[in-house]
Amino acid sequence: MTEEIARKLKLIGKQDIDTSIMTVLSVDKTNGTCICDDGEIKHTDVRLSAIIDNRLQKFYLFPKVNSTVLVTPINADYNLQFVSAVSEVEDFSLVIEACKMQIDKEGFLLKKENETLRALMLDLLAAIKAMKFTTNAGPTIALVNAPQFTAIENRFKQFLKEA
Repeated sequence: MTEEIARKLKLIGKQDIDTSIMTVLSVDKTNGTCICDDGEIKHTDVRLSAIIDNRLQKFYLFPKVNSTVLVTPINADYNLQFVSAVSEVEDFSLVIEACKMQIDKEGFLLKKENETLRALMLDLLAAIKAMKFTTNAGPTIALVNAPQFTAIENRFKQFLKEA
């Protein structure tokens, strides 16, 4: 009975935890934190993920500087807060062990270990452009539609970014 009362009191205490609307002043992508301002106080080391640990698995929505975010305390501790919602995203990053997916204004990055989708696509297109065939009249000397493959290669370079 005493445990149930303690649990209910704890729930009542958590109901008045405020989520605050704040403005992002700066973002530290390396540490997964940001500095926010609620109009009265500058809040430093606000987490961009509720859980920050040494594991490699990470998911971040990096907010744009000067955008609005919702900041929530963890366990009712206003010295330990995290961004619970973002109005404008500058960068999206997901890391699961050796795989990484990142999206920002420069494009998309899909990476597994030391290999990226961009490098694979550019290598494939280079191999296609270098193809030679043997015909009844002898080997071909040039790929007739090489400009089309070069155009596709340039489109991939614009769409996918390097690591």
